[in-house]
Amino acid sequence: MEKTVQEIPQKHRGSKDKLLKIEEFINHAQRQMQQLERRVIRGETIPHEEKVFSIFEPYTDWLSQGKAGVPVELGLAVGIIEDQHQFILSHRVMQQATDVDIAVPIVQATQARFPELSSCSFDQGFHSPATQRQLGKLLAVVIMPKGGRLSQAQQAREQAQEFRAGRRQHAAVESAIHALELHGVDRCPDRGLPAFRRYVALAVVARNMQIVGRYLQRQEQQLVIEHYRKAA
Repeated sequence: MEKTVQEIPQKHRGSKDKLLKIEEFINHAQRQMQQLERRVIRGETIPHEEKVFSIFEPYTDWLSQGKAGVPVELGLAVGIIEDQHQFILSHRVMQQATDVDIAVPIVQATQARFPELSSCSFDQGFHSPATQRQLGKLLAVVIMPKGGRLSQAQQAREQAQEFRAGRRQHAAVESAIHALELHGVDRCPDRGLPAFRRYVALAVVARNMQIVGRYLQRQEQQLVIEHYRKAA
């Protein structure tokens, strides 16, 4: 690397920051060549944590969505907690984290701001025995389906009316996810992880403002209806 940098003409070297950026790209190239040799020639399987999916945004992760037509996306997943009124109470950018990793921390963070939070519904990807136990200490009601074969006790729990009602309400979170994508989370034009986090937070604010506007619009419509009723 040092030899490569020395061979760059002095007039093209620029500032120290530019040289550091050149060295960074050289490191990326060396890592990529090493991984190609390991994978293609030696037949090794490269561990996921060693892979880099973007040399410009190194925090980028490989997301298997399981969606029709979009099996894989590049970026970072975002976990959210939405209340019964469709307001997003809390969100978390999942850097090097899975659903199981954030389930307890995001509930704790939400309860710190909204102590009345007493029940929560999750996708089955959040489930683990330890997570189920920890959330049971934080929430009065934990609605978290378990994948795979269920025991009789688990079947009874998931067939309970309270559990099934919570799962029906859970489907509404898909609209919040879609709305966040429309408000900018689908593609972030800013550079760097701090900018990505800020962009997600602004999208959450935009979504909540949209919900506020929706409630105000409904109130205004109701006032107009009542006015005409009285006039009639």
